[in-house]
Amino acid sequence: MTDPKGFLTIQRRLAPYRPVDERLKDYRAVVPEADTTLVREQARRCMDCGVPFCQPGCPLDNLIPEWNDLVERGHFKDAIDRLHATNNFPEFTGAICPAPCEEACVLALVEQPVTIKQVEMSIIDRAYAEGWVQPRPAKQRSSRRVAIVGSGPAGLACAQELVRAGHAVTVFERDDRLGGLLRFGIPDFKMEKHMIDRRLEQLEAEGIEFATSVEVGRDLPIEELRSGVDAVVLATGAQRHRDIELSGRELAGIEFAMPYLIQQNRRQAGLPIDGPEITAKGKRVAILGGGDTSADCLGNALREGAIEVHEIAHGPTPPGQRDPQKTWPEWPVVLRTYAAHQEGGEREWQFVTDRFEGTNGTLQRLVGHRVEFPDYAETGVRTPVAIAGGEVVLDVDLVLLAIGFTGTEEDDVYAQSGAAISDRGTVAVSAAYETSTPGVYACGDAVRGADLVVTAIADGRKCAAAVHAAISA
Repeated sequence: MTDPKGFLTIQRRLAPYRPVDERLKDYRAVVPEADTTLVREQARRCMDCGVPFCQPGCPLDNLIPEWNDLVERGHFKDAIDRLHATNNFPEFTGAICPAPCEEACVLALVEQPVTIKQVEMSIIDRAYAEGWVQPRPAKQRSSRRVAIVGSGPAGLACAQELVRAGHAVTVFERDDRLGGLLRFGIPDFKMEKHMIDRRLEQLEAEGIEFATSVEVGRDLPIEELRSGVDAVVLATGAQRHRDIELSGRELAGIEFAMPYLIQQNRRQAGLPIDGPEITAKGKRVAILGGGDTSADCLGNALREGAIEVHEIAHGPTPPGQRDPQKTWPEWPVVLRTYAAHQEGGEREWQFVTDRFEGTNGTLQRLVGHRVEFPDYAETGVRTPVAIAGGEVVLDVDLVLLAIGFTGTEEDDVYAQSGAAISDRGTVAVSAAYETSTPGVYACGDAVRGADLVVTAIADGRKCAAAVHAAISA
């Protein structure tokens, strides 16, 4: 590093979000491209630690101190080479990853961490602007063929690693567009879809074949698929929604979050939607859940023109600051505020939903009560105690359930492939990512359950390495 004391003199700074009144009028990304001067300044805060905990803190083992140093020196072309050495799609992680690397940053022990995510995004933005992201087709082709089911980040990363190893790869996607939840689950204001499209152009140029609107197991039986390939990889995700069992759950107006987000993304793309319309326009909305998905619903509902929105979490209010005694690798419990929370709506914690009420089969009210968590701050024990007189009645027209997922969906692809499902509701695999059926592999959320995009990419890369070793033997 050119300035070993940079972290002492430079404060953490991030590029500001676009103004709220401006961004609520559109679905463009809320975070503008960071100024190069700012990014180079922030990269100078990296201490080039003897033990860079940020690197193992990243599921991809990104070479963070190396590309921080290169950016600080203005060597962006070398920086993208080091970034691509471990990460197939840094634009995806730069846009939506919660940055476990920053939580692991040594500076986070006593100061604010290095703006690793901002630096990463700046590198890939510069690389595309300069034309440095080019296809890298294999110099030699093998006679092996691999089918990958699912075009989310795990499937695409696996496909790119295998095609670069020289194998013929076909990716099957049941939707009419590629990208999985990156395409239809993540709102445009968090990640604009041109990021997916430009990367797909590279993958196609490298030789990957894509087949959309093909549901393997129904449109294409697994037996037929397997007869023409040397290996099959299931990168099918884990989209079985967690439901809630409360009185009134059957009322019209209570929906899972993901179908709502998918419809919104399809509308923005000018694509037809499936099933009855789910919209927050002109409605009083309650979102159950306190994570990324609920914040995505909040941002969409506000842009649609909801009358009011309540985001409700039943757990204790997270502390505003990290406990200095709880350091990496323990994920810190701290209040996380997303861009959508600056845009409007009410954010509720320690609110237990008891029942839904309505007339003529239509939702009208959400009834709940407030609780407190005695001694939570000191012990971490989450034992709710009802607050006397704490009953709350909210008039609502739409409730969105954003309370997580419980594993893979019920799908013919698993039964036909013979892939065993674990007690966690996900595909069981060996250390080499192979399922209970030889020649059938799985990776990403299908194995882990709903997880991070960075973990999915890491899984896809590792699964590709295992498949390559097996079919090349």
